[in-house]
Amino acid sequence: MKVHGEGAFEAAIEQSLLDAGWRRGIPGNYDRQIGLDTSELFAYVGATQNDQWLKLVAYHGNDVNETQRHFKEYLAKQIDERGPLDVLRRGVKDKGIQFRLAYFKPAHSITDDALKLYQANRLSVTRQLHYSAQDQKKSLDLALFVNGIPLATAELKNPLTNQTVEDAKEQYRKDRDPKELLFSRRTLVHFAVDPDLVFVTTKLAGDDTRFLPFNTGSDGPGVSGGAGNPAAEGYRTTYLWEQIWHPDTWMDVVRRFMHTDKESRALIFPRYHQWHAVTALTDHAVAHGSGDNYLVMHSAGSGKSNTIAWLAHRLSSLHSAANEPVFDKVVIITDRVVLDRQLQDTVFQFEHVPGVVQRIDKDSNQLAAALSGETAKVVISTMQKFGFILEKVDGLRGKRFAVIVDEAHSSQSGDNATALKKVLLRKGSDDIDDDGDVLTASALARGRHETLSYFAFTATPKPKTLELFGTLGADGNMRPFHTYSMRQAIEEGFILDVLKQYVTYQSYWKLANQNPDDPEVDPKKAASQLARFAVLHPTMMAQKAEIIVEHFRKHTASRLGGRAKAMVVTGSREAAAKLYTAIKKYLETNDYTGCAPLVAFSADLSLDGIEVTEARMNGFGESELPERFGYTAVDDKHAGTPKAKQPVEYKILVVAEKYQTGFDQPLLTTMYVDKPLKGVAAVQTLSRLNRTHPLKEQEDVFVLDFVNEAADITDQFRPYFETAATTPTDPNLLYTAENAVTSYALLVPSEMQAYVEALLAAEGKAKTDAALQKAHAALYRFTDPARDRYVALAADDPEAADGFRAALRDYTRMYAFLAQIVPYQDADLERLYLYGRALLNRLPRRQDPSVDIGEVQLTHLRVSKTGTHDASLEAEGEQMLPGFLGGGAGPQNDLDKVALSELIDELNDRFGMGLGEGDKVWFEQQVVALAEDGAVEAAALVNDESNFGVVCEKRIEDVILSRHDDNGKLMQRYLDDDTLRSHMNQFARSQAYRLIRRKHGLT
Repeated sequence: MKVHGEGAFEAAIEQSLLDAGWRRGIPGNYDRQIGLDTSELFAYVGATQNDQWLKLVAYHGNDVNETQRHFKEYLAKQIDERGPLDVLRRGVKDKGIQFRLAYFKPAHSITDDALKLYQANRLSVTRQLHYSAQDQKKSLDLALFVNGIPLATAELKNPLTNQTVEDAKEQYRKDRDPKELLFSRRTLVHFAVDPDLVFVTTKLAGDDTRFLPFNTGSDGPGVSGGAGNPAAEGYRTTYLWEQIWHPDTWMDVVRRFMHTDKESRALIFPRYHQWHAVTALTDHAVAHGSGDNYLVMHSAGSGKSNTIAWLAHRLSSLHSAANEPVFDKVVIITDRVVLDRQLQDTVFQFEHVPGVVQRIDKDSNQLAAALSGETAKVVISTMQKFGFILEKVDGLRGKRFAVIVDEAHSSQSGDNATALKKVLLRKGSDDIDDDGDVLTASALARGRHETLSYFAFTATPKPKTLELFGTLGADGNMRPFHTYSMRQAIEEGFILDVLKQYVTYQSYWKLANQNPDDPEVDPKKAASQLARFAVLHPTMMAQKAEIIVEHFRKHTASRLGGRAKAMVVTGSREAAAKLYTAIKKYLETNDYTGCAPLVAFSADLSLDGIEVTEARMNGFGESELPERFGYTAVDDKHAGTPKAKQPVEYKILVVAEKYQTGFDQPLLTTMYVDKPLKGVAAVQTLSRLNRTHPLKEQEDVFVLDFVNEAADITDQFRPYFETAATTPTDPNLLYTAENAVTSYALLVPSEMQAYVEALLAAEGKAKTDAALQKAHAALYRFTDPARDRYVALAADDPEAADGFRAALRDYTRMYAFLAQIVPYQDADLERLYLYGRALLNRLPRRQDPSVDIGEVQLTHLRVSKTGTHDASLEAEGEQMLPGFLGGGAGPQNDLDKVALSELIDELNDRFGMGLGEGDKVWFEQQVVALAEDGAVEAAALVNDESNFGVVCEKRIEDVILSRHDDNGKLMQRYLDDDTLRSHMNQFARSQAYRLIRRKHGLT
């Protein structure tokens, strides 16, 4: 054997497995006709179930050979019908005799017999297995058997002989017939291995075989890094045979991880980071018991749903070294219905017992029953339901809970999380601290508890999330317990890089003040209104609609075999409705097809005086939108006929806030951004594009941004590209915030104490929601005196009153967060929080007068491309997020008012750089032309506006038509669209009339 040859690599792996407890399989013992190692099979049955075997032998007339022939053929048939996983987990019945085909490690070691049976499993590794009944020469490098049933194969390659893992993949694709018995109905998973990398597949399909990386990450498992494996003294891939193929791990993977996806029927094998995360989390919980929090920072594309399912199942049966259950119940907090179905399907395959997983989809009674009952081990609910069942749950005191939080953010803190804790800890009227203080008990309910462990999952942790759920490092910083980075997900091909092709546009515009006077305005508020006027102007919308449609038709429509779709992200509901309308009009004017749009926004909206909704604009209900948008005509054999699944294929979705998180549509390839994006929202919004699809390549993904700079977006992604960390908050910040509130001398301790005593008594005694609401209503009288003092202060010193409100608001927010982390056990702080939260709702707000910008016109406009960027991130390692500093904006000092014309000039200088005559808005050009026409001017001076319109209607059309040469597309719309022409005539007439009369001092 050559030292640098493939045989040496193969021998090293085999020896490691033998040292760990595997047996050396003999190739000749493999029966190619039935796909079993019969020698290992019968040795296992004889050692573990000899009594059952003797019964079966007796049934066959004590003929051992006949019994063996019958049993192996019967077992092979059962595996053909049910699959090896189910047979291994549930065994077979032959002639009414139950045979177990594998014994799994018991959750506890109370019964020695169970452990002995587990240790009697026969795991064997066979080198150079000649597997084919048709071609005697074909062999595999390695095959892994459990009790004679082959479960896995491996092809090994050695770069020292100029072959790598890529050659192993090709060998599986080109030289391993998927129809062979071993591959089609026996083995579950196949490994392509070299000393540096591992890839895995659960289905051989010739050239279509898809291998997934099974590597730890470039810097090792659970930490930030990219694809691959770190350097090692020996082979980089040693973890495969020393960890994953270790007998205990391998049997655990067979029992608790491998399962079949119900929808796709695909066999699921855990990716390395999924196995490692579940194992690391449960090992820590076993060692430390309940009471710790864990943050799992796993990128999109990490397979989080499966990770949560595996973790929940493992936690539900986890036992300590003392053979005690670590948790009594597992509670999953999520809004995703799909997780419920997936969990039920997955856990049922493991347990084969219905009811282990229960989703709460009715009311608080259902949740209370699930938490109190014995059947449901895993309970799925939303955070909101926990606030309503405090008095409905019996028998929870002392029980230990594992709470899995899906997409954890700061919303999991504060009152929602406190309600959850109160329910699980059974906080009620009899819950007091050692000194009998109910108020202190209320404070204790907010902090960490030894009977609660949180397992929080998110791809984009905020600083608050890191503090609530993160792990304190030796350097004093909070960071995730386990990481699978966006960088690794991109490099491994599980998601696409949304920043690779990033095109930016800039809108340049100028306004004109058409007010007869020049009012003074609040510069901040007026600037906001002026910018909104420009952004929502019909001409601005028309230009953006043209850019979006033309770009989609040229760059997007043909991608993914004509399946590609786009999302337009707007900054408001009004913007979404108007841009959607503008896109529809542009498509109709140009007679374009294949770009049909939809719009998504919440609630009713008044648009130009008409009440509209998403459903009315789209023509169908909101709940139907995801499925309708996902429809593709190319995949509908009846498309274009009455039998088509739907008559229209929608390609462009215009959204305001909706569908920017949690919307999983792999056909999305392009995003048009028309709103500022910051922080987590930037990452979550743009990540709608990162989902993979068999037809989707990196070059298909494209962002066109009308608002943001590419470098700024890169900065928003940077903290979430690898691993985020933050500095813990100084607990004494809360006392600083408390002093800021009490310094205003508006609060009286005796009034506060009376309120909180009545509040806590009401919560302890009220048995129904109605009674609780009545009790709370009676509490208003305790906040009346402080409210009256605030009103008096506001009348005398409005700025001081605003300062008090801001200080109280900051304190309540800070306490709701910090009390989850810091065990204050301070009744004064809790009292101020409970009282302050109620008082805030009662303090009257100072009226904030609106700003009237009057008559303003958009005179110039240009929307221009400013650059094409590769905004992708480079590996920089862990990123620090700013810690929670407390405080808020506080009262804002009023800015000196400025003349409206001065403010418009300032905005024009900022947003109108480089605009010239060619950028004048076509609409406004027509108004100026009308005002300068002698006949029109004469008519305006001697008529009121209504008569002016009658006299000059024909002349108005003549002037507009005379200017058509430079405005081809819009002019064509003017000629073809009666409604548009009438609207433009009316607008131009009105504006010209006022302009003429203002010039002559008549208005």
